[in-house]
Order: sequence, then structure tokens, then C-alpha cells
Amino acid sequence: MTPDLSSLVVDGLSVDYRTRRGRRTALADVGFRIERGESYGLVGESGSGKTTAALAIVRYLASNADITHGSVRLGGTEVLDLDSDGLRELRARRVAMVYQEPGRSLNPTMRVGVQVAEAFVAARGTGRPDPGSREVLDLFDRVGFGEADIIANRFPHELSGGQAQRVVIAMALAKRPELLILDEPTTGLDVQVEAAVLELVDELRQELDAAVLLISHNLPLVAARCDRVGVLQDGSLVEEGDASVVLSSPQHPYTRSLIDALPDIDRPKPAGIVRPDAPAIATVRDLHKSYGSVTAVDHLDLEIRQGEVLAVVGESGSGKTTLGRAVAGLTSHDGTVEIHGPAGQAHPVQVVFQSPDATLNPRRTVRRILDRSIRLLGGTDTVEQLVDRVGLGTDLLDRYPGELSGGQKQRVAIARAFAGPSSLVVCDEPVSALDVSVQARILTLLRELQVTTGVSYLFISHDLAVVRGLADRIAVMRNGRIVEIGDAEDIYTAPQHPYTQALLQAARHEPVTAPIGATDAL
Repeated sequence: MTPDLSSLVVDGLSVDYRTRRGRRTALADVGFRIERGESYGLVGESGSGKTTAALAIVRYLASNADITHGSVRLGGTEVLDLDSDGLRELRARRVAMVYQEPGRSLNPTMRVGVQVAEAFVAARGTGRPDPGSREVLDLFDRVGFGEADIIANRFPHELSGGQAQRVVIAMALAKRPELLILDEPTTGLDVQVEAAVLELVDELRQELDAAVLLISHNLPLVAARCDRVGVLQDGSLVEEGDASVVLSSPQHPYTRSLIDALPDIDRPKPAGIVRPDAPAIATVRDLHKSYGSVTAVDHLDLEIRQGEVLAVVGESGSGKTTLGRAVAGLTSHDGTVEIHGPAGQAHPVQVVFQSPDATLNPRRTVRRILDRSIRLLGGTDTVEQLVDRVGLGTDLLDRYPGELSGGQKQRVAIARAFAGPSSLVVCDEPVSALDVSVQARILTLLRELQVTTGVSYLFISHDLAVVRGLADRIAVMRNGRIVEIGDAEDIYTAPQHPYTQALLQAARHEPVTAPIGATDAL
């Protein structure tokens, strides 16, 4: 019999997790194959088993996980039979993986150029890491960094989320792998950089004749970048086929529900409650922040009105997160930031961060995390009411953050931000890690809270479709400055600045007539 030399064959894969409440099935008899040079998309809601499938392929599962049945073959090698030396060889040279959260993949004590150079050395098995080598700097250029030598000399904390993810992608591509697993790889990237990075992945896939497994909740992205797609629901593969066919003419009700929940960049926000004469809830004057020689926010002025959503959009590295941290009082800066509570009330500013792993205590259950926030912030909701409002089941209350999917953890973080009264919530990419159906529920929740509490939001996002359904006004940032600001409807229908026009063209997948370029600010 001729051996099966398909790049990856997953057959009958079943995975259980051992928990205090008994065994929980994460994957049930899942099977798919990816040929050499092919890109396969795996989609589904948070908790559907996408990441478990990826971790099982390289045997990176948690200690309480058991592969109860199935086979994983890479180029004819049975991965589930490999000993420790074989696994080390597989992970170092044959398979590369890009995770959803780049902060967990980068060593905070090492400059990123050294880390990429080490990836080259690991793949070859010889030599010494040279962060200034031409091949390292060329790879930084290829993933969209304009000044590769400067970026290579930075530490991870000196990069934005999108920049850190590009470094992780560079580390993965340094191996020239035969299988590249991308687990939500562009969550923190703006649309232009996302397109550039995935174009690079496509080029290397063809150049290396490698297989690509793209795990994502971004269905349009999968439709545009994958040859075939599989849809996971509660650990089972419910639909599979040609990506363009499955996502344009879905046969399974679950697939149709995912597509129906997609945000629409051309659907205006429902009428809001913001009065034209509404007082300012926050005032920013001459805000300036630098990190060494890099200017993150450049003498910026801004007002956020009571009861409005002011969205801040721009490329990763444009200064959006630094602005949000300054407004929340989380970073030192020059200039002034004043928060004006309604009717003289002094409510604290709450924050929903991009990465929940950085903010949720791993040693406390969801119940303890939320109960503590309710007590500290003087909230009136019960823990059960809070999780229900953000689309979580009460069965998760006694789990720890490490037992939750990325989307579930972010929903806990959002619930915590609304555990008590607040006049202003800074939302830094709050739904970027969520699948489309949960994302839609969270955005609906934010709109409802705006009506019922009069809360204001500084909503930071690179997703212009998400912003479209929520924002009253939009500020467009580039290189630490606001290049355009105005009512959301005016920005979307008649943008004035070439940069804004280019961002909208990229978001609508139209040819970009004005270059966007890479930014270097945080």
C-alpha cells in the first residue's frame, strides 16, 4: 500500500478534560486532512474545540487532557506515537504555531531580534543567534516593519499588541515549517497589516509547499484565505467543504447562525441618546507620551461627552492603546486628563483590556473574581446576573481562568468592568478575541448599558465593522496624532483624510488607493 504523504491527516480525534466536575469532552471523533500547499480553515464559537484541536496536533495539551481516541499523522509520521526526542524535533523544525496572545509567546527579558534569531538557530540545530543578521532583518521587513533594525532592538513591552504578533509570526516563519498552525493570528492586527501578513503566509505556503491550518472566528477572513473550511460546534465537525461554498451557501443551521451574526460595515448604528449639548465626561489637553525616542501620543486634544461612544481607530502602533491607558490613569504622561463624573459623582474609570490573561487572577475562580469586583465597586447585580448579561453560563462560575477559552475569559473581563457604576469605560479591543455571535451580544450589551446608565465609552478598535455598529463619533489616529475626527456617519460616508479613506477601503476589501504604511508608535 502506498503511504499517505498528505501533510496532515487528523482521524477520529477525541479529547477529554479531567475536571473537578468530572470528564468534559472537548473533541468528539474529529477528522480532516490538509494537503501540501493547502490552507484549511477551522471555525466555530469560543469553546467549540478549535484550539484544543491545534494543541492536540502538536501534543501541547494541558496535563488534565487526555487523547482518548484517534490519529494525527504529519507527512506519514504518527505524532501520537512520538517519544520526547521525536516531539522536540517535530516542534523545533517541522511545525510552527502562532498563538492568539503574543505576550505568552515572547520572553519579556529578551529583545525581540534575539528571539527571532534563536528561532533560526533552533530550526537548523547549529550556529549562534545573531539578531542583526540580514535574514532576521529581512524577515522583520517581510512581516511589515518599516524600520527592522529599530524593532529588533526592542523588548516585547515596547511593542503594541499588533507589533508583538508580527514578531511571533516572524519567529514561526523562521523555521520554514511543513505545517503552520495559526490560532487566531490576526486578532490584534488592523485590516491593512492583517492583509499584508496573510499575503506573506500565502507566499511562503506556496514557496515551501507547506500546509496551513488557520483557526479563526473571522469568517470573511477564512473565506478569503482558505481553500477548504471545517465548522466546529461543541467539539464536533458539523460541516466541511470548499471555503467559498460553505461560507456563502451554508447547509448546517449552526454555520448559518455564525454568518448571520457578522457585523456589517455599511449598517449604521441605531439612534443613540447623546445630546448635541451633552457635557464632557473626559477632557484631554496637550497629551504627550514617549517611550525613549518613540513618540506614542503627540500633543493630542480630545473630549468624550456624557453618554457617547467615541471610537478610536487606526493601525496597530498608532497610539490608540497609549491614549486609552492615559485616560484610565494607567501611565504617566505630559499634558492633562480630567474626568468629570455626572452630577458631581466621582466614579472610577473602568477598563476592558485586549488580553484577559494579563488581568484575570489565575488562582481565583470566576465567582470570586466577579464577587470581589461587585463589592469593591459597589455594584448591585449578583454574580449570576453579571455572567448572564455577557453571555456566559453559570456553570463556568466555579472554573478558573485557565479552564476557559480565550473568548470566555474576555467575557469575564467585560463582566468585571460592569460590576459597579462608572461614568467612563475604556474598551481596548474588547471584542477582538470573541467569536462573531458572542461579539454581537456584547455590542448589544454595550448599547443597552449606554441607554440604561448613560455610561460613556472610549472604544479602541482596529475593526471598522465593529465600530460602525457602536460609535457616535470616530477619531482616526496615525503616528500618535488624530488625523480626522467627526460624527460616525460622516466618517463612513464622506471621509476627508486620505488615511481614513485607505482604512475604509481596506476594511471593505477594496483596492487601497492611498498607502497606509507601517507605524512605529505604541
